[in-house]
Amino acid sequence: MKPNFKTALILGAGSDMAKAFAHHLAKQNINLILAGRQLKELQSDASDIKIRYSVNVDCVSLDVCSAKSRQSLFQGLTDNVTFIASFVGFLGNQTEAEQSDEKATQILDANFTGVALTLERAAQYLEGQSGHRVIVGISSVAGDRGRKSNYLYGSAKAGFTAYLSGLRNRLYSQGIHVLTVKPGFVRTSMTAGMPLPKPITASPEKTAVDIYKAVLKKKNTIYTLWIWRYIMCIIRSIPEFLFKRLSL
Repeated sequence: MKPNFKTALILGAGSDMAKAFAHHLAKQNINLILAGRQLKELQSDASDIKIRYSVNVDCVSLDVCSAKSRQSLFQGLTDNVTFIASFVGFLGNQTEAEQSDEKATQILDANFTGVALTLERAAQYLEGQSGHRVIVGISSVAGDRGRKSNYLYGSAKAGFTAYLSGLRNRLYSQGIHVLTVKPGFVRTSMTAGMPLPKPITASPEKTAVDIYKAVLKKKNTIYTLWIWRYIMCIIRSIPEFLFKRLSL
């Protein structure tokens, strides 16, 4: 039976992937709450979605690295939110972060600490609801193996992947499903300027379709594009004594 989601909360709703996912959910006649730091931008997106799909869209301010902001968000939610998806993420600059504790902390907090603490609040909220309940967490293939080009980002995503696995284990008995999404290359503003190979690069719209299909099928973990599952299997299989010599 197809779940009847009335309202979905999207965290990190200002990202390109989150915007595409919001549009995809709205097409399914699901009302939305968009949460993020850039409230004016979210309000503009909300107006567009309302006009296109005739659904209700609210916007709330959220900084996942602020305990006060996290608490305020979930205290203000209504009782019909049963779908929570986190697109929170910050690639940062690896080279700069190696020289700056502040910049390194921004990467680690945005991709692991802040979002994990936010989803703890989300889990507590959903435990008080009934019906079909879902948490979606956007991790990354970067978390499957550390590489010198982005190991701070990758290590945070690795931690987040492990967190989602534990959260899924914890919430399963309560009927709350947790989906881990591992995107590979995606054409977004975060990757603008990068020479991404077209055959293994997804559009935000494609990732949105893949994620929603996975939710309906109650998948535990997906890669998008699907080919990344096999790419990362190969990368993980490279012996460490060889891998450490590679420039990746």
